[in-house]
Order: sequence, then structure tokens, then C-alpha cells
Amino acid sequence: MKAIARTEWPLALAAAGMALLLLGSCSAPPPPQPIRAPDLVPPPAPPPPAPLPRPTDWRDILPPPGTWRWAMADGRSTAHYVAADGAALASLTCDRAGGQVLLGRAGNASGQVAMGVSTTGAGHRPLLSNPQAGGSGWIVVAIPARDPVLDAMAFSRGRFLLDVAGQTPLALPSWPEVSRVIEDCR
Repeated sequence: MKAIARTEWPLALAAAGMALLLLGSCSAPPPPQPIRAPDLVPPPAPPPPAPLPRPTDWRDILPPPGTWRWAMADGRSTAHYVAADGAALASLTCDRAGGQVLLGRAGNASGQVAMGVSTTGAGHRPLLSNPQAGGSGWIVVAIPARDPVLDAMAFSRGRFLLDVAGQTPLALPSWPEVSRVIEDCR
């Protein structure tokens, strides 16, 4: 190796510094900063479905989920239509002493209320509730045991409609429990 003369040192130092700078610039770039994920915003809830249009024909109204239950209650043949949650929605009770069938709908009224029964055989029959016939929480109409509307309810094609002023019409299935109460009263 050849010795570097003193006059060449500044040049040699400059060359060495340049080499170091070049070597430093050859290093790998710093790792990229992690990208922060955007805050997730839940999508807006879809609007509630539009209510179904009310059927124009009462025969298109479906009965609420539930079942008729028959029993002897206080010595009287009785059927209650009980919803899936266990609440009684309607009742038929034979009052043999009075010769009538009491048709009731759960609800409250301070006096007489317009009611109606629609069947496939007899059409619509207007009725008027009797405040003395029902207990608390019931709107009741007394129908003579031999009234043809009772037969129409029993033999209506699958259901009949109980309509009480101020309440949503209630379609009820015409199951054997309905006929049982009517027959027990005759």
C-alpha cells in the first residue's frame, strides 16, 4: 500500500466521508407506519316494514295465534279463545238458566257497546253488548240459545268475525269447542 501524503489527506477524508454518506443512503428505508383502520360505523337500521293493508274482506283476516279451550266453569259449559301468550281474547259461555249463550270479548266498556258477528253463512249480524252479562274486563252480548247466528258461527267456513266498537276486529276459528258450548245450551 502506498502511504497518503499530507497534502492528499483532505481529499482522502472527503472521499471517505462521501463513501460513508453513500453507504448510509444504501440502507433499507424505515418500515412504514401501520395504517389505522377506519372506525366502523354500523349501517343505519333499515326502515320498519310498511304495515300490511287491512283486508277488505273479513274472511281474509287471520285469527291470532292461539287455541280454543273448553271447560266446565262454575257449572257452565265455557270455551275461551286463548292467545299464544296465555291471555283470553274471547269466550262463549252457556247460561242454561237464562237460555242464552254469552259471547264475550276481552275489553272494558262503561255501557252498552255495538258488537257484530260475521259468518260465511249468515253474513253480518249486529248485536249490542249487555254490561250486566259480563264481568270486569269483558264486553259481553247475550244471544238466545236457539238463535241461528250461533249455528252460523259453529258452521262458518273455518272462522267467524267478532267485531266490537273501539277494538280491532277479531277473527276466531270455528272449532269444535264453539259447537260444544252451543249444543250444551240447547
